[in-house]
Amino acid sequence: MEKQRELSDPLTMRLPVDVLRDIESIAKASDRSRSWVIVRALKYYLGGEGHEVLDIIRAREELANGGGVDADELIAELEAIVKGQAA
Repeated sequence: MEKQRELSDPLTMRLPVDVLRDIESIAKASDRSRSWVIVRALKYYLGGEGHEVLDIIRAREELANGGGVDADELIAELEAIVKGQAA
C-alpha cells in the first residue's frame, strides 16, 4: 500500500498554451492527471538544476554562519601536501 504524501494548498498558475497542450497530451497518453505530469516535471527539475540552486543557497548560508575554509589557507595546505609527496 502506497504511503499518502502531504499535499499543499492548491496552486493557480498560467502556462504557455503549447506547454499545457503537451502536458495534456502526455497525461492522456499515460492515463495520468495533468497534476501528476506537472509534479513529475518539477521533480525532474529539482533533481537537476534546482538541486544546484539549493546547494548554492545552503553553501551561502554556511558561509554566513562562519563555515567554510579560507582560500589562501587551503592553497597553502595543498602546496604543503604536494611538497611532502615530492620529497
